[in-house]
Amino acid sequence: MTTDGPAAAGVPLGSRVVLRYRLPAGYSHPMTDVLGELVSVDPVVAVRTADERLVQVSPSAVVALKPIGTRPIRTSEIRSLEHAAAAGWPGLEQQWIDGWFLRAGGGFTGRANSAAPLGEPGTVADPADPHVRARMRDWFASRGLPLRLLVPERLARIPEGWPTGDRVVVMGADLDNVPLPEGPAPVAVAAEPDDDWLSLYRGGTVPPVARAVVGAVAAGTLGFGRIGMPGQPPLAIGRAAVTHAPDGRRWVGLSAVEVTPEHRRNGLGTLLCGALLGWARGAGATHAYLQVHEDNAAARAMYRELGFVDHHRYTYATEPTGSPGTVRV
Repeated sequence: MTTDGPAAAGVPLGSRVVLRYRLPAGYSHPMTDVLGELVSVDPVVAVRTADERLVQVSPSAVVALKPIGTRPIRTSEIRSLEHAAAAGWPGLEQQWIDGWFLRAGGGFTGRANSAAPLGEPGTVADPADPHVRARMRDWFASRGLPLRLLVPERLARIPEGWPTGDRVVVMGADLDNVPLPEGPAPVAVAAEPDDDWLSLYRGGTVPPVARAVVGAVAAGTLGFGRIGMPGQPPLAIGRAAVTHAPDGRRWVGLSAVEVTPEHRRNGLGTLLCGALLGWARGAGATHAYLQVHEDNAAARAMYRELGFVDHHRYTYATEPTGSPGTVRV
């Protein structure tokens, strides 16, 4: 389409827009509006509505195309994405207790050693209730772990007086709107992490249980990406977990994205993430998410360039029986 048309006024794909377009002769009114996500401008202008209808319009029929504020995220969408995320990082043992999904993974990472309020509305018990608290505490204590909650916003409240950790931003993207690498990329994707991959993960200082924790997934598919020559320490690594959500979406979660210090700020992280997202699309993923600390501005900026937007936040809260320490996602 031509660059002087109203639909080509610099509105990026993935934006929430209102599209006004002319109707064919015979309608009772000459034009109408549609609200939704802009998914195409060429060869047709296409907008996906909230009920998943795809409205496609010839560029010549477009009267106006204007971006509007980001659509509010529904509480049900937060719960659904967190289900997919929990399946993508399930730890080594799991248990449901009073609407909370408990995970244990030998103490390695907060995600794999915490309880998340993933039950349906009305089924999630108040963790301040002494009976609920005791049941969850006993489950974690039998595995040598403290009672720690992972609390996404709007899904549950943190008990008064419980120390909290860093806030984590969950970012999401529709893979149809993510620019993926064209042609071959120097990224290899394996089904399991090997010693070379683990040598870069968190500086190679992870405990022995880390291999099992990062290699675990619940009813999903894992891909461990790397950039580097075979048989040599990688220059960059990343983990992708493809899992289902209750609302029918198939998500890929990116994590463990690391680049060697001497090769940072050269685009390797972006290249690796793009290749993993392309791999995940081939595995059936339709949407992507990642979790990043709220104060990590550089990482959040990189992910925004890939098409990710803020979806929701969560924080950790630890039962106040001692020092909560620092929890890493």
